[in-house]
Amino acid sequence: MDAVTLATTSLGGPLRKRDSHLWARDAHDFYCEPRWTADRLFQMQPFVGEVIDPACGTGRIVEAARRAHHCAEGWDILDRGFPGTKVRDFLTVQTPICNFVCNPPFQIAEQFVMRALALAHHNVAMLLPATWLLGDRRARWLETTPLVRVLFITPRPSMPPGAVIMAGQKPGNGTTDYAWVVDDYPYGFQLDRVHRDTGAGRGRPAPSERESSIFVEIDE
Repeated sequence: MDAVTLATTSLGGPLRKRDSHLWARDAHDFYCEPRWTADRLFQMQPFVGEVIDPACGTGRIVEAARRAHHCAEGWDILDRGFPGTKVRDFLTVQTPICNFVCNPPFQIAEQFVMRALALAHHNVAMLLPATWLLGDRRARWLETTPLVRVLFITPRPSMPPGAVIMAGQKPGNGTTDYAWVVDDYPYGFQLDRVHRDTGAGRGRPAPSERESSIFVEIDE
């Protein structure tokens, strides 16, 4: 059997000067990603069937999915003004869906991922801090998911509170690295990490000794 490839890709966005801002934390973790981050995801990652954003906010991911000719709709725990939003608490949803694509509320992001994995027929793509791939606890948790692709986002996207965007304010430059983390049934890839105590990750062979590869693409 051919090995499944975990693709780690850099999604290049527009160049810009540094202009960072600090915003007060939103009570519901409602933050807006730049539109290009979702557009690049749908350019790089194929999806089969409908796409649901269960924390759609102002609908940027849904609009990007539709621009990529997918049937898509948005859910959210509150109606934030995006036309067609279905008000739902995603953590209580029981409806199976083909694909979930989401910028989840970060305080409950793990719960969002696990709920999406429980319901999805095909892909789950979540926009997560890139440090989740490096920290021990969350990296170990990601190993338990059918991870097939990591799309690193460059330059760092600015994600101000949704209220800032809705008020017409201009976001500054981002200070946090993010990545699209994509899971796919029935596939999955073993996430290799190097530990101080084992050298190759809990006694497993180093990646160069296994039938697996990492594909890296840099956008100029």
